[in-house]
Amino acid sequence: MAKVSKNARVAQRAANAGSGRDFVKIVQSIKDPKTGKYTYKEVMIHKDKMKEFMEKK
Repeated sequence: MAKVSKNARVAQRAANAGSGRDFVKIVQSIKDPKTGKYTYKEVMIHKDKMKEFMEKK
């Protein structure tokens, strides 16, 4: 296989701007006040909204 130049990769990133790489998976541990056990909540959000999501917690 031929090598792909770095400039071609940069152009390819711009083409993939709306892809799934813009999303982040956040795993939160939530403690149950009655039993003391932990449950885990997984959320997929856009990386631009991550700061808002963490402040809401």
